[in-house]
Amino acid sequence: MQGRNRRGILDTSAPGLGSVLAVTTTASAPVPDDGLVVVVKQDCPTCQLVAPVLGDLDATVYSQDDPGFPDGVPVVDDTGLDASLALGIDVVPTLLRRRAGAETDRAEGWDRARWRELSGVADLGADLADWKPGCGSRTHDPAVAEELLVRTRGHELHARHVELAGLEDEAEALYDRGWTDGLPVVAPTPARVLRMLAGTSRAPDEVVATVPPNLVPATVEKVAINAVLAGCRPEYLPVVLAAVEAACAEEFNAHGLLATTWGAAPAVLVHGPIARRIGINTGGNALGQGTRANSTIGRALQLVIRNVGGGRPGEVDRATLGQPGKVGLCFAEDEGGSPWEPLSVSRGVPAGSSAVTVFAAEGAQGVVDQISRTPGSLARSLARGLRDVGHPKIAPGFDAVLVVVPEHAAVFAEAGWDRARLHAELDKLLLLAPEEIARGADGIDEGMPAPSRPRPKFRPGGLMIAVAGGGAGKFSAVLGGWVGGPGGSTPVTRVIEEDP
Repeated sequence: MQGRNRRGILDTSAPGLGSVLAVTTTASAPVPDDGLVVVVKQDCPTCQLVAPVLGDLDATVYSQDDPGFPDGVPVVDDTGLDASLALGIDVVPTLLRRRAGAETDRAEGWDRARWRELSGVADLGADLADWKPGCGSRTHDPAVAEELLVRTRGHELHARHVELAGLEDEAEALYDRGWTDGLPVVAPTPARVLRMLAGTSRAPDEVVATVPPNLVPATVEKVAINAVLAGCRPEYLPVVLAAVEAACAEEFNAHGLLATTWGAAPAVLVHGPIARRIGINTGGNALGQGTRANSTIGRALQLVIRNVGGGRPGEVDRATLGQPGKVGLCFAEDEGGSPWEPLSVSRGVPAGSSAVTVFAAEGAQGVVDQISRTPGSLARSLARGLRDVGHPKIAPGFDAVLVVVPEHAAVFAEAGWDRARLHAELDKLLLLAPEEIARGADGIDEGMPAPSRPRPKFRPGGLMIAVAGGGAGKFSAVLGGWVGGPGGSTPVTRVIEEDP
């Protein structure tokens, strides 16, 4: 497909003008509209077994790997596999009958009774075994499948095709082109991108969102390319697409989040049944490493912002320190283990639907409380951890997400507290007195300028609460965010488009 000494990858960044993919194939004769058809390959013991009886059939014989096999019968060269693809061959040998351009019956492998029935030759294969299984069609050989995928669907791709020299190291080449986050990425070959696109029924050229800061349209194909780079599996693509849509919403303000010198970055919280289906970790180490879905979905979003939108560190991305979550942060709420309704439902998503919430997040700050057994005491512990978001004397200021672990959630559940009750209690505990937050108070110049009344730590809607984490350990966490509301960033929830 790409030449013996060259390999092709697809450009990750701005949309190209068209695909330049080209494949040289050996064309087969047209598949007959009527009559018997046999498909074989020389590298198949069962095909060699049936070769002597093929001359007894009035059939068109296609050979997948050797136009000289079998001897003694006219053979149509199908080394290009066009006929095999058109006929949907999975096993060789296959005998099938066609009438008026449609298949009416088929037999896979060698089954003497079925072949006699289908062919109408009463004594066919009298000297052969009654039955022998066939071999896999060459269309399914791993070395061939990628070429066939590109041949049959390559016209769907429109990104610029970049050739790498045979001796060029893929990882180094992609890094040198600025398409990575500093870690090695998976080369987005046409076949890999096409396999990724199989994760959604959305058209490759559909525009998903306009990506800041450069306001470049991101198509489904461009998102898929960056999902390949990140190491995603195809079934993750609907989540990545929804996350890109959410992050590019005006109210999320991704450009402002990039340009600030604060270290927050987009994080992805996944809701609904898709989380379990694709293996997103909601339990132990949910905010950490070790799970492919968690690690790559958040990374794919960041790569889209970098490669399509132009949000690169040292350029538009002006973070003073940054934090590891800027590589990518994705986790799911533990809806099965939570005593409360899913956070997505409280944000307007129909129950049972899958969705993502994208929010600004900095690094997680743990909150230890292994002693509290009453909801009032535990709420006070969590409030102390939340007060430190941004700075304990800034109110209101940055948003936050409180990740409550199951052991802590159980304390509230046993006392009959739902999420709304916990929110209400935290709101009271985080109403900060003017003398505590004024500039100069406690010998700290930072603070609010001349506050005349108590100030809430968070704006309305600026604190979200989700349940996640392992079943052992009373260690919840606070994910501080960025300035909330107008001029800052508002969390955005989007329903995930899933194929029926």
